[in-house]
Amino acid sequence: MFEKIVSLCVLAIVSSALHTAAQSTNVPPPPAAAPAPPPPAAPVTSQASTIIPPTGSTLSAPPTLASSIDRLAKLSPLGDSPHWEALAPLAKTMSRADVETALRNIYTDGGAFPQPWRVEPGALIIQTGDPARPEHRIELGARSEPSDSATRFWHRVQELPPLTDPAKPLADLHIAIDPGHIGGGYSTVEERFLSFAPNEAVQEGYLTLITAQALAEELKALGAYVTLVRDRLEPVTKQRPPDLFDAARKLLTESGFPQPKETYDGLTGDAKLLTVQWQAEKLFYRVSEIRARAKKVNTEIKPDLVLCLHYNAEAWGAATSPQFSPNNHFHILVNGCYSAPELEQADIRYEMFHRLLARVHEEELPLANAVAEGMRRITGLPAYIYTTPNARRPGTNDAVYARNLLANRLYDCPVVYLEPYVMNHEETYRRLLNGHFIGRTLIGGKLQTSVVRDYVRGVIEGLTTYYRTHRRVDSAQQEP
Repeated sequence: MFEKIVSLCVLAIVSSALHTAAQSTNVPPPPAAAPAPPPPAAPVTSQASTIIPPTGSTLSAPPTLASSIDRLAKLSPLGDSPHWEALAPLAKTMSRADVETALRNIYTDGGAFPQPWRVEPGALIIQTGDPARPEHRIELGARSEPSDSATRFWHRVQELPPLTDPAKPLADLHIAIDPGHIGGGYSTVEERFLSFAPNEAVQEGYLTLITAQALAEELKALGAYVTLVRDRLEPVTKQRPPDLFDAARKLLTESGFPQPKETYDGLTGDAKLLTVQWQAEKLFYRVSEIRARAKKVNTEIKPDLVLCLHYNAEAWGAATSPQFSPNNHFHILVNGCYSAPELEQADIRYEMFHRLLARVHEEELPLANAVAEGMRRITGLPAYIYTTPNARRPGTNDAVYARNLLANRLYDCPVVYLEPYVMNHEETYRRLLNGHFIGRTLIGGKLQTSVVRDYVRGVIEGLTTYYRTHRRVDSAQQEP
């Protein structure tokens, strides 16, 4: 996740254009595992979530209508043209004040650039980038009314059946767990592989999977119905990097590199980033993979909530001689903080308003706050502090940030995106090498618990607190 900052603006844009995993056609198998299950390597979450075409960030003289439409017609990599008519069922479900509050406090980054929409007393007017229909109008209501549950597959906490068994506060709740990244033979290309000594390694994609499996059992015991978005060390997408060479070549050409090298054999540093192979690998694991998971979540699983599990890391230098970090922390992400260049892309603009008008944030943010408090109590980790403009706090919880990631934008239901622990923090790394275990074991000269176990306990505490607090209770269970 820590690619070099390149002086060329265009290169930075190309590099930041993708978010979520990486792969190549000839990925080496993972090294021998440590005595306990080997985990994955993870670089920090502080990275751009989508590929941003370079033209999106150029602001000059006032554009003509035609150039403005062209500028707003572009799509993000592998993105689909938006169907603005699909927003029709969400008309008149939000007031002007609520739309403006959500935009101001959650969805925008607070920048001064003009936005491709305007909010009028009775309507939201969105610029589409379509010359045949340059604006789309959404009627606003005099006051906010919850959208009809028929317009979405997920349920708000108040819509769940009354709680009849206090021991099963998650009954009737469908939770999807999305173990971040892929792991296994893909971990080195994903840059999620970390090893400080021969015959030991952590892979983030493996760690998130064993965490998801442990968490699923705990959630089921509390009454939830649970589905794993990924249940093995394999990608969900059917595409592979060679399938994306044409898209990668086009991306580089449009970014000002019309004759890129095909492969990165023998190349290092910035030169490697400008090859078709490298960009195709990024498109594979950061874009195609997440889009495939989103399709699975939205059309097959259809849960009430998605828990995206990740482990964090800080810059560790060269993969062949990594460095430990003195820092250890956690944070939780919700969708929001869209930048002006991101919002120039038609599909991203549509996806943001789809989530806003469906009022996903009204369920997502309180859930994230509750899970953050559970993680804080169980892990004892301090909150991570973002110093970059790609994230913002949408409320008062110092561990919860809004950020526009591909997963929390494309998944149609509430998403709690977790980033606890710094994998290259020495104590955490040693604990991770011991994998998942119950109780305590001797690590680094002292008895310590499993990181995986503490991760699971933190999520469970947050979710049970939230649903016990906000669910309706069957009258037969209430005390007279």
